[in-house]
Amino acid sequence: MRNPRNDTLGATETPLPLAGGVRGGPDEGASPADSPSPNPSRKREGEEAIRRCILLGERAPRAALVRLALSPDGHVLPDVRAKAPGRGAWIGVTRAELETAIAKGKLKGALARAFKGPVLIPDDLPAMIATALERATLDRLGLEARTGNLLTGAEKIETAARSGKLHLLLHASDASTDGNRKLDQAWRIGNDEEGSALRGLALPVSRTILAVALGRQNVVHIGLTERDAARRVSETLDRWLHFIGPHPALVPCETPSQGASALISNPAGRGAPVAADEDTCEEFE
Repeated sequence: MRNPRNDTLGATETPLPLAGGVRGGPDEGASPADSPSPNPSRKREGEEAIRRCILLGERAPRAALVRLALSPDGHVLPDVRAKAPGRGAWIGVTRAELETAIAKGKLKGALARAFKGPVLIPDDLPAMIATALERATLDRLGLEARTGNLLTGAEKIETAARSGKLHLLLHASDASTDGNRKLDQAWRIGNDEEGSALRGLALPVSRTILAVALGRQNVVHIGLTERDAARRVSETLDRWLHFIGPHPALVPCETPSQGASALISNPAGRGAPVAADEDTCEEFE
């Protein structure tokens, strides 16, 4: 049997992750006029398409979920960029929940219904998804670095933070506590939130991995200086962190939502998913 490549196609249930909302974005202050069209799975301008998790039955923006697709030989593979042609199935569970669903045969049954036929589930599917989500997050950071929306270097980040120009702050897993604390404090000062719990998020990857992803040397801290860039990074980061679960070596975030979207400067909080009609949502597209 062929060993499928990662992302070739591009316990207790926890709530689905929500795509990060930024103040002034489509998630804030929605009015009845902003309600979804008769087919809410179709994305309108200013809206996100909605999909349903085949294991939890809950709906969320597709940016918060992981798409699974079939390879030509019938293997189920992660399609985290949602680029593969044909029918797909969406999941919003954690890795631990997915492993339980596989062990109990629930995933196989749900996928058989989604794809309308037998499927082959690789033994290492959870690991493949985790790797693909990590790669997607690092690629997004690399892209933002190339477009000039990302800062590295403690001095540059501190200057941007104190001047109120920082919208997202990230730390490598092996960054020093003192270095993290200094930049976190600068960020709070720049946002007039001294004494609050606002602080950067420790990533589950080391400075070496970040340096390779960004094509720079010794990347210990990362700052996003453009609001939309911070939103894009937080969405892919939230999805990855939700799937892999808490990293035992990292200090947990003290903000209420426990995710990257809560750390965006002046957050409005995570936006709720748009309500989807039971009969018209195209769950498996």
